[in-house]
Amino acid sequence: MSESGVSEQETAPRRRGGIFGAIGPAFITAALVFGPGSITTASSMGAQFGYQLLWVPVIATVLMLCFVDLGVRIGLSTDRGILATVARRCSGVVAVLVGIGSFLVVSSFQAGNSAGTGAAGSLLFGGGARWWAGGFTLIGLGVVWLPKLYPVLEKIMIAVIVIMLVAMAVTVVVSQPDMGAAVRGLVPSLPDGSTTLVVGLAATAFSVVGALYQIQLVREKGWTAADYAVARRDAVLGTLILGGLSAVIMIAAAAVLQPAGVQVSSPAALAQILQPIGAWAAVLFAIGLWAAAFSSLIGNSSIGGTMLASLAKKEAGGLGSVPVKLGISLVIVLGGIVAIVFGGIPLQLIITAQAVTIVAVPLIGVVMVYLARHRDRGGLRIGVAQLVLSIVGLCFLLGLAVTYLVNFLS
Repeated sequence: MSESGVSEQETAPRRRGGIFGAIGPAFITAALVFGPGSITTASSMGAQFGYQLLWVPVIATVLMLCFVDLGVRIGLSTDRGILATVARRCSGVVAVLVGIGSFLVVSSFQAGNSAGTGAAGSLLFGGGARWWAGGFTLIGLGVVWLPKLYPVLEKIMIAVIVIMLVAMAVTVVVSQPDMGAAVRGLVPSLPDGSTTLVVGLAATAFSVVGALYQIQLVREKGWTAADYAVARRDAVLGTLILGGLSAVIMIAAAAVLQPAGVQVSSPAALAQILQPIGAWAAVLFAIGLWAAAFSSLIGNSSIGGTMLASLAKKEAGGLGSVPVKLGISLVIVLGGIVAIVFGGIPLQLIITAQAVTIVAVPLIGVVMVYLARHRDRGGLRIGVAQLVLSIVGLCFLLGLAVTYLVNFLS
């Protein structure tokens, strides 16, 4: 396979044996994107505005599915890594900007993932959250240095997704939501004071950096253009799960936190309010919180480490190479140190991360659309309908950036 293009014949479907042969990359993306920040934001939206903003994860999921598919198409039709593919068609300068931007976006929030594992550990077993954050950081490092990281990562992430689905599904059932109000919440509206939360959840559920990483993940999986049908099914299922998790958290928060007048300051708030329903409900939610945090701790850092190695032109060998593992380890350690020292993400780091996201994410989106429409994709080149939806997605990203800037400056 080469960058010269993929023929229609090469995209003919072929069989892959077993469940792990048919799923993987998009499940990894869903698990790494849905972290403690997603839980906190979705809980805050439900606690403050009830079911009114349920339309946000729905729209974000549609756009995320579009861009994950772009990443799949690019990854299946290139024989190079992410930044090398970008450099070939968009120049080395653009590739460096994409690499640095992606690294800063995921790394800036890494401390939150470490802190999330600590909070979950404290809820489940007692003790100080910082100690648990340090312990899970060390476990994450151990996972990274296992041989053949991608198959291990894939199985961990699939297991995590199952845990989160069970935990969150049970949480929403025991919270006894008003389903009529939930359905009405699918009609877009923007209550006063909701803009910041809408931007936050939309940016989380519609993770362009996560979609970009699909280029690497489908190559790690060993899929080729002939596996596009399987890869697309994986993308659809994984992305729907990602959006569904945000939606059920918001519904549960609307049913439990809003009536109690609880203001959400951490992802653990929903677990605490579930205690009257039964200690088992709080424990189950805490397990889901740990799964979300630990998967993001490893997954987020894998993006950052891959980008670091790619910027140094040492990405050969992918997740199994020593340079990539060193990069991943560096991101994990830095996040763990910040979580232990500060007990979470310092405000200045949050502001920096948001600023970087505003600049980097629209650029990454434009690059992905350009590459997916390029003739190098051959039979996997996107059609007009998906191009239009992709442009809508880009406008959405720019709208989020403008909205954030207006709010920040006002």
